[in-house]
Amino acid sequence: MGLGGDWDGEGYSPADVDAAEAVIRAALESGITAFDHADIYRRGKAEAVFGEVLARTPGLRERITLQSKCGIRLADGDRPGLYDLRGPSIVRRVEESLARLRTDALDLLLLHRPDPLAEPAEIAAALESLHRQGLVRRFGVSNMNAAQIARIQDALDGLGSGLRLVANQLEMSLLRRDWLEDGVLVNTPAAAGVGFPAGTVEHCLRHGIALQAWAPLAQGRFTGRQETPEEHATAKLVAELAAAKDTTPETIVLWWLRRHPARIVPVIGTTSPGRIRACRDAALAEPGLDHDEWYRLWITARGAALP
Repeated sequence: MGLGGDWDGEGYSPADVDAAEAVIRAALESGITAFDHADIYRRGKAEAVFGEVLARTPGLRERITLQSKCGIRLADGDRPGLYDLRGPSIVRRVEESLARLRTDALDLLLLHRPDPLAEPAEIAAALESLHRQGLVRRFGVSNMNAAQIARIQDALDGLGSGLRLVANQLEMSLLRRDWLEDGVLVNTPAAAGVGFPAGTVEHCLRHGIALQAWAPLAQGRFTGRQETPEEHATAKLVAELAAAKDTTPETIVLWWLRRHPARIVPVIGTTSPGRIRACRDAALAEPGLDHDEWYRLWITARGAALP
């Protein structure tokens, strides 16, 4: 999301392309080969500068997994920001993304947000068409609950295409823990205040839908800036564990997600090459947290004992 200059300008500079190249290089050096986009990021410029790097780096496209998202329309003039998962809109947005990325196909397309007006059969027809044309290899969703995922999958099944939704990208981190709290606050008064759609994580596990975590580093709340006593205490524990395990605080925070049985895939959003490299151990090594360490991090971050 941070590539391509500012949000308001129409164009981007050669320096923006160079910055994108530095990000990609740091990621590859750190064992990270999957790159996440959305058609709205920097109003398309994030995809465009990435495409410039692909165009000037022979063989790079074959070394990486490339995914993008569509379904959000930014405010434009008198039209407010809205969601749009109408079939023709999905196809058009994908075609525009492919042109900006300078590639023939996406490895994965995610539907960015649920559109209450969308017809699942129309969504399914658009996805099937994109797959049949070879423009998208696999499909998933973002920010959707179990019932919304099931409705789209039912529509895909009705086409007999064999297409399966394979990913759901949600905000998940040591700071944003509602996805986890939902599962342990059952039958407690606190359950009503969680707000996370019950059963979504379990639905994804049951159906082989990979969970991707956006904002997994929580904007540096445990590796840089802290704002609450709980965050200060958690950052101290993260630093202690990092020192004991000869790794970085960023790795500890990401290991906490990956240690979950869902094998959550963190999608780090930083455009700092240094911070990307600080995530190297999380990409290359199995999570190095034991059962008690994982729980210590959780309980410290929540600032209260478990029920």
